[in-house]
Amino acid sequence: MTSSTTATPTITLVTGASRGLGRNTALSIARTGGDVVVTYHSKADQAQAVVAEITALGRKAVALQLDTGDVASFTGFTERLRAALQATWQRSTIDHLVNNAGHGDYAAFAETTEAQFDRLVNVHFKGVFFLTQALLPLIADGGRIVNFSTGLTRLSLPGYAAYAAAKGAVEVLTRYLAKELGARGIAVNTVAPGAIETDFGGGVVRDNPALNQQLAQMTALGRVGVPDDIGPMVASLLDASNRWVTAQRIEVSGGQAL
Repeated sequence: MTSSTTATPTITLVTGASRGLGRNTALSIARTGGDVVVTYHSKADQAQAVVAEITALGRKAVALQLDTGDVASFTGFTERLRAALQATWQRSTIDHLVNNAGHGDYAAFAETTEAQFDRLVNVHFKGVFFLTQALLPLIADGGRIVNFSTGLTRLSLPGYAAYAAAKGAVEVLTRYLAKELGARGIAVNTVAPGAIETDFGGGVVRDNPALNQQLAQMTALGRVGVPDDIGPMVASLLDASNRWVTAQRIEVSGGQAL
């Protein structure tokens, strides 16, 4: 995140960073010289473990609880973030926001309940919309926003209609944010991972050998992804040298379903 050890480090807020792709992204940012605000939903111990790993890399980090599906909590979260920034960095702004937090909820279209739909939309779209809105005063001019989407907005697999539709809305939102925040020099992009071996969706890709192999066979590079394929790419997108990319959907899938 910095070209010199004497330069002022960037601060990136990564939602849902206690596990999976969020954790990998946070650690990748730290490895490239950035500091991180880690948010977590309920696993405080896992979040503190990530903070400890970042600290061991010589970077600063704090962990804050956040339910990205609860818009009413965002005002209080913003105030806690302001206090943490002042206490840890003597700053009032962050440089980057990575909207990663999310969950999987598999259900055929005909069987998807309103409750499932609402949970997915609240976390993956409504939460992203209003959290970003709440944090706008805290994002420095010239900063970066990265919104996580999914390869399932391009490749359709039965059982993910509501999830993919919410992510599709985020992709449209990304373009609008890029347009409206461009005057502040803020670049906004979408990163869309393909099939990744994590605990997402109950570990469906990681723990199902038949599905894992099926997905590997439809991927140009011959395997499914792992977290280390995603976090470093996000960190590179946040780097100061990557300053002319905005409003893009960047799929990171190893060439899935070409």
